[in-house]
Amino acid sequence: MAKEKEKKIVVLTGASRGIGHATVKKFASESWRVITCSRQAFDERCPWPGGEKNHIQLDLGNPSQTIEAINQIKSRIGGKLHALVNNAGISPKDKNGKRLNTLDTDLRIWGQVFHVNFFASVVLARGLQTELAAAKGAVVNVTSIAGSRVHPFAGSAYATSKAALSALTREMAADFGPLNVRVNAIAPGEIETDILSAGTENIVKEIPLRRLGLPEEVANTIFFLCSENSGYISGEELQINGGQHV
Repeated sequence: MAKEKEKKIVVLTGASRGIGHATVKKFASESWRVITCSRQAFDERCPWPGGEKNHIQLDLGNPSQTIEAINQIKSRIGGKLHALVNNAGISPKDKNGKRLNTLDTDLRIWGQVFHVNFFASVVLARGLQTELAAAKGAVVNVTSIAGSRVHPFAGSAYATSKAALSALTREMAADFGPLNVRVNAIAPGEIETDILSAGTENIVKEIPLRRLGLPEEVANTIFFLCSENSGYISGEELQINGGQHV
């Protein structure tokens, strides 16, 4: 128990797959205690210690649940939070699996996407500001390459929510800076996860590095931004896309 209390703590949303899953494994391998938040119950197959007792089942699309979860998180972290990683994100498709554009996205879908992808990030960070300040911690928001260009697979609600999250990162960096809390973002491109759309191979042909990114590469960058090695970096959005943005 004493050793558990000595560990640095990170709260991570959207931990159940892909980038989130790889990020949990990275922080756990560096001996951090990881508090995971996701819509799903903890899966016993997840290969990290203490996973179930450090998991909070939470629907970030529900504003009331998100606000209520803050006290639950506070009760588990003991006054200090070294990092908050806002990774959760949804990108709904139509019934045929195609992207939803500005002409055919239902207003309720816009609301759901923004609650998960945008509002939850500021609600959690603001609710945990005292604990972040006590640890001189860091916040990392996960945006997307789709936030800066029209993407063939990412829908309009997703893209605009990520663009808003990018702007929010700058605003948070300015507001949280006096609290000694750094706020940065990462913008992944085409990452090799199970949510890739058919046709991604055509995009890869145009990426300078000519390959997909690995979830572990994204996780390593997130960890860097939460570590002392990035102690004077704040308000930045790092592109992780193999040069796709150039």
